[in-house]
Amino acid sequence: MRMASRDDALFVEAAWLYYHDGLNQTEIAERMRISRASVVNYLNEARTRGWVRVHLDSDVFRGHRLAAELCALFGLTDALVVPDDPLDPEGAAASVARVTRTAADWLPRLLEPGDRLGVSWGATIYQMAQQVPNAPVPDLRVIQLLGSRPAALGFAAEACTAMLAQRLGGECINLHVPLVLSNKALRDALCDEPVVREQLEALASCNKTVLACGTCDADAHVVRSGIVTSDSISDYRAKGAVGVICGRLIDVKGQPVVAEVEDRMIGVTLDQMRGKDMALLVAAGPGRAAPAKAAIKGGFVTHLVTSKRIAEDLLETAP
Repeated sequence: MRMASRDDALFVEAAWLYYHDGLNQTEIAERMRISRASVVNYLNEARTRGWVRVHLDSDVFRGHRLAAELCALFGLTDALVVPDDPLDPEGAAASVARVTRTAADWLPRLLEPGDRLGVSWGATIYQMAQQVPNAPVPDLRVIQLLGSRPAALGFAAEACTAMLAQRLGGECINLHVPLVLSNKALRDALCDEPVVREQLEALASCNKTVLACGTCDADAHVVRSGIVTSDSISDYRAKGAVGVICGRLIDVKGQPVVAEVEDRMIGVTLDQMRGKDMALLVAAGPGRAAPAKAAIKGGFVTHLVTSKRIAEDLLETAP
């Protein structure tokens, strides 16, 4: 984040009066001898530039009745349930933004010096990473959990990892290999390279993770990124696949549904994703209740951030 310059003085003054001194917009307009509309614009600009960050106390969401019920039913360590946007009835963009913002605020408080944080990929994780505050954690390692794959909108695995490492002041360990190779022999040979072997050992050592669980529909991220085809994802759904964790398919119990591509993939395995000290699942958007439930039942989740709508779906479809 860049430092404010003399040309930014009006933005800084308006933000200080509003957030620090507690003046309302009309009082600020009178004090600064500008219009109230200008005050609104200055405050919006200050927030857009990241100079002001409104923090919501996670204890409010943790104490939500639905959060307590989720923890009791699924054995979660903790959960935050975010209210849905009333103008977003389908639980799409606006509600996703609320969930990712809450997860971004919560994540730094779940980390401790010396942690090794494994990072998944996808639009949800990328959106969350963009909103994580600058909150350095001493001796933190932030580790890419799966190889690289072209992704729309820039939310490739390496981008998610690098952004979180920058925000959290951690050492970034990227996995400098493709996610999918053309054949198993090439995949095995590449994994035997010393530098790759060292990176794979690092991801296996993660004690904490942040992840999303994708869907298995025709528009799923694994389909759009070319890991599996739209025809094959339909076949895997018929075999019971309901969710995707780091490119690997799981059924309703969180057990593997092995895809043909898996012996050509380089990245964390499902076994390596289980049993973490902390595993934060960010579940947001339409169709995410079933994948989230599968991830929880499979032992991939200790902490959950989700919306009211998804929380209710999880509870209604239990066990």
